[in-house]
Amino acid sequence: MKKKFIYAAVFTLAMPLFSACEDDFLEVDPEGTILESEYYKNPEEAYTGVVAAYDPLGWQAGETYHNFATINAASDDAYAGGGGPSDMNTWQAWNRFNITPAIGPQEEYWDRNFRGVARANTLLSKIEAGIPGLDEATANRYVAEAKFLRAYYYFDLVRLFRNVPLFTAPLATEEIFNQTQASPEEVYAQIEKDLTEAIPNLPTTVPVASEGGRATQGAGKALLGKVYLYQKEWSKAAEQLADVNGTPGGTSMYGYKLLNNYGEIFDPANKFNSESIFEIVHTNLSRTGWDNWTNTEGNIGVQMVGPRGYSGPTYIAGWGFNPLTESLVKALKDDPRYEYTVLDINSMDDASYEPGYDDTGYFIKKYAPTIEWLSTLGGDAALNFPIDYIEIRLADTYLMEAEAIVQGGGDIGRAAELLNAVRNRVGLAPVAATLENIYTERRLELATEGHRFHDLVRTGRAASVLAPMGFMAGKHEVLPIPLDELRNTKLVQNPEYR
Repeated sequence: MKKKFIYAAVFTLAMPLFSACEDDFLEVDPEGTILESEYYKNPEEAYTGVVAAYDPLGWQAGETYHNFATINAASDDAYAGGGGPSDMNTWQAWNRFNITPAIGPQEEYWDRNFRGVARANTLLSKIEAGIPGLDEATANRYVAEAKFLRAYYYFDLVRLFRNVPLFTAPLATEEIFNQTQASPEEVYAQIEKDLTEAIPNLPTTVPVASEGGRATQGAGKALLGKVYLYQKEWSKAAEQLADVNGTPGGTSMYGYKLLNNYGEIFDPANKFNSESIFEIVHTNLSRTGWDNWTNTEGNIGVQMVGPRGYSGPTYIAGWGFNPLTESLVKALKDDPRYEYTVLDINSMDDASYEPGYDDTGYFIKKYAPTIEWLSTLGGDAALNFPIDYIEIRLADTYLMEAEAIVQGGGDIGRAAELLNAVRNRVGLAPVAATLENIYTERRLELATEGHRFHDLVRTGRAASVLAPMGFMAGKHEVLPIPLDELRNTKLVQNPEYR
């Protein structure tokens, strides 16, 4: 395998096996389907299983297009947008909170995450059974990565659905239909167990040229700290996040450091920078066309959030999704991060566009489709943007630790240092470490990066902030269980959607 680790994609579990080399990237094995039962017979196949477990992280195909933009539509940062009120109806339903068990983004969130869980479970079971030639150190790392990934996928599931089945081993076909839902407490306990066991055997750093995107100890601790934060275990959250963050404004023991230039965080030429803790990789090497678009490894979200009918020198015409709300634009107007966050088409003398649905004239700039990053390697360029998504970054963990400290009655001085290190990076004056200031900073610092909806829900502010968009307290904090998952199974619908 050459170059970036996540650039390889392999599908096991009775699905076609794809090559992991760049020269024949994503070419289907001419022998046909390779069954999971016939695989994992040597270290190379074990490695391929690791890649398979990572692969759902970057899935964006289907009616929902699982990416950062999908969940932006559920927040007060952006509207659904697009070409009209029925364009991407799953987004429109979440944007206006008229989700039903039949209409919404739930099916693909469920599928993406449970596919990841299943692949992690398969890998763990195969390593436990023994893989000829796989040395102990490598096996320990693969186990750690599989547990990290299983924790990641389940964290997404429990936040989105609350009531999900919990399984930690491969299931026979007949067992699938007999699964019942676990309590959220049981799921969170398993997530904590997986991450606690994974962290010691994850590498402290990885060579980004060959392994960029693989889990590290810092990513494991950052995710565990976030898991504790969501459960209001403040001291535990602060402890884990302190290890990740180190001295505010300095370089942590894992090499993390805030970039001096805020805009460089999102520059595709600056992947895996010192602020990136866990990054989901996208590539143009799959050269995907619309005849095989569900297997793309590119970032389709980039195309989706570009202005419709754009004409000008910098960007390409996108599909007009996620126009920014007037609320977010107003909040950022006098903030130094505005120029890196808000794409204001109407302020450009050399550009024009076609207003779409929910149009405000403002679009996402952090992941805008620039001409510079338009793929020329083949396939359809819209499907092959090589722009990564940073799932966890250092300013995020700074602000999470600051929040945990304030909530838990910890060292308020450190909380202020963390908060103001984020502000100082963009030239803003220090403020007091209050929850209100921390929440405001999270919105402005992380705007359009997919965090806002979960932040509002977990802090109890969604009912008031999102009420004008149709949010109903006690219902819209979670998604309904997908209808297809209820047929002929023992799963039950979330009570809010019965």
